[in-house]
Amino acid sequence: MAKAAFNTKNTLFTSKLDLNLRKKLIKCYIWGIALYGAETGTLRAADQKYLESFEMWYWRRMEKISWTDHVRKEEVLLRVNEQRNILHEIRKRKVNWIGHILRRNCLLKQVIEGKIKGRWKWQEDEEEDVRNYWMTLRTGEDTLISRKKL
Repeated sequence: MAKAAFNTKNTLFTSKLDLNLRKKLIKCYIWGIALYGAETGTLRAADQKYLESFEMWYWRRMEKISWTDHVRKEEVLLRVNEQRNILHEIRKRKVNWIGHILRRNCLLKQVIEGKIKGRWKWQEDEEEDVRNYWMTLRTGEDTLISRKKL
């Protein structure tokens, strides 16, 4: 859907507008569509590759660089003065979402913290994955250490 949105506004994103303005438009309109609900789902390796390729696709389209021009990814990123950060944005949104859920007192908080036990074996595996994910978020570089408690 994000590719379709880009193609409908193609003249706007590939026009002679200022580069910073075009980048802001991309991050506002295209990322909103591409990353809708990404904070609640699981990001598999195939999904990560797809998102990374999509990110390079719209930077190339914005700069009117064809695939046959043999321009390396690093060169494209230098031209648009950007880094590959769509996956970083998803991780940041997941941290914000988990923080939002854990501040509330609801059923989803109990599920995330592993206080509700399931009947099936696969639920134990998912609980362990959630605990491991939560520990990596707490120790990862994406967490905000100096965040004020509400």
